[in-house]
Amino acid sequence: MAEGSGKRGARTREGGAETRKSGERRPDAPPRTTPDPASGPPPGATGSPHPTGTARSTRPPTGTPAPAPEPGRRPREYRMEELAEEAGITVRTLRFYRERKLIPPPRREGRIAWYDDTHLARLRTISALLERGHTLNGIAELAEAFDHGRDVGELLGLGEPTEETPVRLSPEELADVFVGQATGENLAAALDLGYLGTDGGEIVHISRRLLDVSAALVREGIPLADVLTAARRVREHTEALAELFTSLVLTEDRTPDDLQRLRPLAKSVVEAELSMAMDRRLRKHLP
Repeated sequence: MAEGSGKRGARTREGGAETRKSGERRPDAPPRTTPDPASGPPPGATGSPHPTGTARSTRPPTGTPAPAPEPGRRPREYRMEELAEEAGITVRTLRFYRERKLIPPPRREGRIAWYDDTHLARLRTISALLERGHTLNGIAELAEAFDHGRDVGELLGLGEPTEETPVRLSPEELADVFVGQATGENLAAALDLGYLGTDGGEIVHISRRLLDVSAALVREGIPLADVLTAARRVREHTEALAELFTSLVLTEDRTPDDLQRLRPLAKSVVEAELSMAMDRRLRKHLP
């Protein structure tokens, strides 16, 4: 009799423990989901640089890249509600961005849409650009140009000789370099010219020197579109000069190693000739 009472008491205590823990999820339980709110643009999204209804969040500040997955581990994936929480926005805003094609389509598994850290990085970029005064239409143009840009491996070539130092930039950092002129049209022109390439969520400029010169000219008041137009003409002339010097050096008894060794001579000739040409222009225009 006592033994039976003890068992009933144990079951009662266990049942109480289960009652107290009923609100907790088992470690192997599937994540809870909540229904999406009604679709449609959030109030103030059109005609305003930032949609209203942004959720409060303790997540990293806007512009912070999503953490890279550890080697050998599958990238983290998010349901829509989880992604919105990570990005510090509402689900309604996320749906609006998706409808506007500001983020790539998610991976589908039946009726479930899965997002990854690439989407999270894009959402943080959108928030950062909105804070810098860009409109959603302008961001959409940037996103389209960015998504159709050449991969940096194709742009730079692996193992090919170069004296230039590539520069990695986030889209918002590029917007800061060319304040007010990092438009979709200019970005597309730079991508087409080969100045920019893409590497995951980053933009890569092929040359620190060219980036610095372009930024300096823009700070002097020269429109970035004009700088890129001039860059295309410079590219045509320098390609012709490089071909001329290559034909001069690569005779039957010389090899590409000789061309690399004599490369500084070609640069010196071009720099000296350009310097003297600038002298002549200055004499012409000075009183």
